[in-house]
Amino acid sequence: MTDASNPSGPIHLGQQTALPASPQEAMLDYVPNPRPGVNYLVRFVAPEFTSLCPVTGQPDFAHLVLDYSPAQTIVESKSLKLFLGSFRNHGAFHEDVTVGIGQRLAEEMQPVWLRIGGYWYPRGGMPIDVFWQTGPAPADLWVPEQGVPPYRGRG
Repeated sequence: MTDASNPSGPIHLGQQTALPASPQEAMLDYVPNPRPGVNYLVRFVAPEFTSLCPVTGQPDFAHLVLDYSPAQTIVESKSLKLFLGSFRNHGAFHEDVTVGIGQRLAEEMQPVWLRIGGYWYPRGGMPIDVFWQTGPAPADLWVPEQGVPPYRGRG
């Protein structure tokens, strides 16, 4: 289970690993796709994602849904959890966080297709939902809805 970025194998799997101090310090592990040549969808959901408002320093909360169709590698889930957790002390706007996560995974993993939906809870009375994808989904790929209802508040 090695990849080009870490020839000795995953650095987090089976290891005691501290939460990275920042997204830039977080190292994502990628392992060989167990079904190369098969067009399938992988979904990760982080319903309790947090980052910090870059202006106030207050916590921002989101429900993230990450969908991708792997090419040669898949992202190892523990390293993804640590990467997402590293945003807890990171100040950035919702758009920067959501798109940045998608772009980093797309650049490093080189999937067939990837999309991310960031469903951010309201701050200042307004929820902000941010969506990004690498391009159109492959025609033969089953892509279910992300299943996150619009924010309704107490209504």
